[in-house]
Amino acid sequence: MEIAALAYSVISATDLAAWERFGEDVAGFSAHPVPGGLALRMDERAGRLFIRHDRQDRYFASGWEIRTEAQFAAGLAELKRKGVACHPATAEERALRHAVDMVWFLDPSGNRHELVLGYTSHFDRFVSPAGVPGFVTGDMGYGHVVLPAPNFAETRAFMIDVLGFGMADFMIHRPQGVEGPEQRIEFMHCGNARHHSLALFEGEVPAGCVHLMVEVPTMDEVGHAMDRARAAGTRMMATLGKHTNDHMTSFYMATPGGFALEYGFGGRMIDWDRHTVFESTSVSLWGHDFSIGFGADEHQQHPMASAA
Repeated sequence: MEIAALAYSVISATDLAAWERFGEDVAGFSAHPVPGGLALRMDERAGRLFIRHDRQDRYFASGWEIRTEAQFAAGLAELKRKGVACHPATAEERALRHAVDMVWFLDPSGNRHELVLGYTSHFDRFVSPAGVPGFVTGDMGYGHVVLPAPNFAETRAFMIDVLGFGMADFMIHRPQGVEGPEQRIEFMHCGNARHHSLALFEGEVPAGCVHLMVEVPTMDEVGHAMDRARAAGTRMMATLGKHTNDHMTSFYMATPGGFALEYGFGGRMIDWDRHTVFESTSVSLWGHDFSIGFGADEHQQHPMASAA
């Protein structure tokens, strides 16, 4: 399986207008009505976050990009060989995602993944209503996603053995201290230089996602986003800080979907032929106080809140 990048995420929403306000006024995306919902643009593509109208607010699916028809066919053959129940996309699903072709399936923890070939776009210039000059996307995808994996060993094996992800690093989360139970967090990479496009958290998350990450090209843009978030009354989920593993300087804020958005700058680019897997025993080099958001709400515990 040759997955190139995280192409997009699909989010279920009861209120599309709430995502439009958050996307444009706070995050600096541009919002556009599309068949079946709303597209939030970050670059020349028709959308990187696709919001579908539903009766609940939660994360719905991760779209994994395959670059060529031959690789897509090989990926489908691999899913069949491994006995994965695979479903072709409907015309409506392809239209919302602006995908040339797409299939979907579930991992052992019930997360929905979509294998997508190609994209459709007018290639209009991205113009942020908030003045953001752009996001770090391109061949590295739009960012990363952290998904719940209560069936951790099976899900980890699925992502590595079936989908072809590699491990960048891992953490052991101990929410009740050193004597308490352990929960593993594993950071995974695919066919690009971004430190991780996916992370798995060993536990349940009602919103279907711990957080998404988007990256901007300068530290000033992170500061501007913090100002916009405060002005809009957006709930802060973690203070500004710099992560130990991927060196991202970022803050976290609540989204209308019940999960967080990490907004950052300066993530590491990795030469995977020269990378050694490691365990990080601290979340951040400095900052990232998760107790202001996740730690303050027992129903939205971030897996790093008590580790930070």
